[in-house]
This record gives sequence, structure tokens and C-alpha cells, in this order.
Amino acid sequence: MSNSYKYIDPDYTYTDPKTGLLRNIQNITDPDVLLFVESVAVTKRLQELYENPIKIKGIESLFEIHKQLFQDIYAWAGKKRIVEISKDRKQFFPTTHFDNAYRYVETLITEFKKIPKNNKKHLAEKLAEILDNVNYLHPFREGNGRTQREFVRVLALEKVLTLNLNPPTIKVFTKDI
Repeated sequence: MSNSYKYIDPDYTYTDPKTGLLRNIQNITDPDVLLFVESVAVTKRLQELYENPIKIKGIESLFEIHKQLFQDIYAWAGKKRIVEISKDRKQFFPTTHFDNAYRYVETLITEFKKIPKNNKKHLAEKLAEILDNVNYLHPFREGNGRTQREFVRVLALEKVLTLNLNPPTIKVFTKDI
């Protein structure tokens, strides 16, 4: 997680006030251990989703995916956040207006499902629009990116498209002059 994220959580809903770490089911208090355990658990759950994808019915499927991925780590897995989040001084969608955002994302999903499978350009544009809006929504306290990527990957599968949203890092070598 980037240090540029800011959370308005005066009641310590998600974090332990002593350690500053996210409250977790396993009561881990070491940040490195939490990072490792979370990574292993989510990787295992992602593999399960690859083998048995969740059918995207609407926005509720995003919450099902989050619950599947983070159920071993956080009690609030699959639940909408109740704190405000910003990154680099730009606020994500305010929690007070989530219902409006959910309805809008539902319309985007409906539009996507109506696009013929052979119209790859339009499908790609609509997937990008869905990803952009779900990212701005940022409905979870943690794990938004991983959940979003799985969500659009499964949407793409419905149209027999394969997405690689985690391409390998490309190293560029330059010669000093």
C-alpha cells in the first residue's frame, strides 16, 4: 500500500490504534508478516477464482469477489467501506453517495453484456470504462485493485476475451552518453 493514501477513520474502525495496522482475523501485529500472510491467502483465493470464476450478475458480484479474496484475513471482507479514502490528495468516491455509484456501475455492466462478442474494440472500451468507474468508487478499505482486476477479468471471460492486467515489468536499459 502506498504511503500517499489517507484515511478518515477517527474511530479506528479498520486499524489498531497501537500498531496502525489493519485489524485482521489472525491478530497479526507485524506489518511484514501481515503483508506476507495476506499475499499468500489472496494468491490462493485468486487461484480458486481462476478455476471457478464467479458469474458477474451486477455490482454485488464485486463484493462477492472481495469476500472470496480477503475472507481469510479481514472480518470486513466483501463489505463496503465506511471511511473516506484519498490518494495523492484526490478523494475517492464519497461513501455518502455509494448507492448512486452502484446504480451507475450496474448500467455499465448491463451495457457491456449487450455488446456482441465480435465487437472487441467496443468491449475493450466498455471494460476500461467499468474499471475506471469501479476504481474511482474504491468501495473497500483495502484490496480494491486486486478485486477490480478479477472483476473485469471475469467480465471479459463472459465475452471469450482474455485479459492480462498484471503484465511483467519491462526493464529499459539506456546507455549513458
